[in-house]
Amino acid sequence: MLRICSLFILMMASAVHAADRLSIEGAARVIDGDTLEVAGTRVRLFGIDAPERSQTCVGPQGDWDCGRWSGEELTRLIGGRTVRCDGVEWDRYERLVARCEAGQGDLGAAMVQGGAAIAYRAYARDYIYPERAARYRRRGVWRNGGDNFTTPAEYRAESRAAQAQPPQRAPAHGACAIKGNVSASGQVYHIPGQRDYERTRIDETRGERWFCTEDEARAAGWRRAAR
Repeated sequence: MLRICSLFILMMASAVHAADRLSIEGAARVIDGDTLEVAGTRVRLFGIDAPERSQTCVGPQGDWDCGRWSGEELTRLIGGRTVRCDGVEWDRYERLVARCEAGQGDLGAAMVQGGAAIAYRAYARDYIYPERAARYRRRGVWRNGGDNFTTPAEYRAESRAAQAQPPQRAPAHGACAIKGNVSASGQVYHIPGQRDYERTRIDETRGERWFCTEDEARAAGWRRAAR
């Protein structure tokens, strides 16, 4: 009987400990627009998906660093205040998926309302209406009305596909190493040394091509990639 009682107490203690791990509070360090570290725990904001740090978006004035800006927006919303997170679950990367706030309401909702993130429909539908409002008002990633917008999930998939392929070499006429790429951002060319140069693939069946000079690329209607 004593052994059974001891086992029950241990089980209850474990359950309480697991529940305690789902609620954390403390200083936060922003990693990107939907991920932060709170009191030493990596946290993924529930129900939203923000542009990746290296991601660019299309705007009325051309490509802009929406991924970097998204992280800066989360930092601004937190404003150095203590962050409290109520967990929903642990994901496969051992991050706590949680709703978080820093004294001014749900951080996930605020990020979507400002266009700094989108509703992550694959996992939740909580932020669909705030997203629609942000898109209507052309906030953040929607400043171009959503035209040619690559979602963070699509961007990650494209990056994984590019990394899985061997490096692409320039044509035999070597000097023509500028990549004219057709993507969601339109006709954009990448020069050697730019961040996205190596992962950009040229498919001539899609109208993509190599250029020898930037003047040649611009004359053909391509514009230089932001990075």
